[in-house]
Amino acid sequence: MSTETEQEQFWRGDFGDDYVQRCRGEAALAARLFLWGRILRSCEPIESVTEFGANIGLNLQALHGLLPRAKLKGVEINAKAAAELSALGYVDVHEGSLLDTAPAEKSDLSFTCTVLIHINPEELPCAYAQIAGATKRYAVICEYYNPTPVEIGYRGHTERLFKRDFAGEFMDAYPEFSLRDYGFAYHRDPNFPMDDFSWFLMERKG
Repeated sequence: MSTETEQEQFWRGDFGDDYVQRCRGEAALAARLFLWGRILRSCEPIESVTEFGANIGLNLQALHGLLPRAKLKGVEINAKAAAELSALGYVDVHEGSLLDTAPAEKSDLSFTCTVLIHINPEELPCAYAQIAGATKRYAVICEYYNPTPVEIGYRGHTERLFKRDFAGEFMDAYPEFSLRDYGFAYHRDPNFPMDDFSWFLMERKG
């Protein structure tokens, strides 16, 4: 992309730096382990994974624990978060935007987790293309769901958080993918609370 969107600048800058400090902790990691345990039970063996918008790597840390031999790759726009991600020592880090940065080699699974909600809606076709292009078999979209597109205020900011049927749009754009499994994470889960988001596991046909 020749010009960054306002949303990309937002996450590359100070707000993204501050988010790094909020997005950590043993409880958060435990919840990600629980989430990915549920998702992976519907998959054949996974040997490689790419995450778009990896931040400091909570999802990739959980996946490393569940799939210790898998090759893990992360794309992250914020330099501070990318540095922490690289420090884990087992993630191939690609610093850049989801919209124009991806590993050269496809993985068995590519995914986003509460990242598409922060993308400029006009750029979602590009984001979907990145997810589809990065995987040989599975795609996972974990995002805030709404049957119709809607914008929501986000920590005092406008045009920074959007809800819609991301997975449905992805499958409409890439009909070679079909729904394999889906579920919901709930903030009142007694043991593994997370933001209220839905997850969708899709598999490439054939």
